[in-house]
Amino acid sequence: MHTSSVRALRADLATAVRRAEAGEATVVTVHGRPVAAIGPLSGSAAGTVTSSSGTPTIDQLVAAGAVLAPPRHRRWRPGDGISVWSGTRIDQALRELRG
Repeated sequence: MHTSSVRALRADLATAVRRAEAGEATVVTVHGRPVAAIGPLSGSAAGTVTSSSGTPTIDQLVAAGAVLAPPRHRRWRPGDGISVWSGTRIDQALRELRG
């Protein structure tokens, strides 16, 4: 088991995730006091059905309560494009666009 402060975890979260993937837990501390743990998913948190690669899908993790669903339900699409004349200053274009 590895111990890490919040500051160190923020700086190197990828290492903690790799440790969890390898089966090792990381205890997160705040001012030296343990407050949370990051570790591998248990069978109940991962769900009983997994993807073809053997890892749980996002939908399974949401159903198990291990993660929160994203707030957006529709696929993101960029807004309509805006035509700007060549040589136009950006501040003037924004002022005109915003009204």
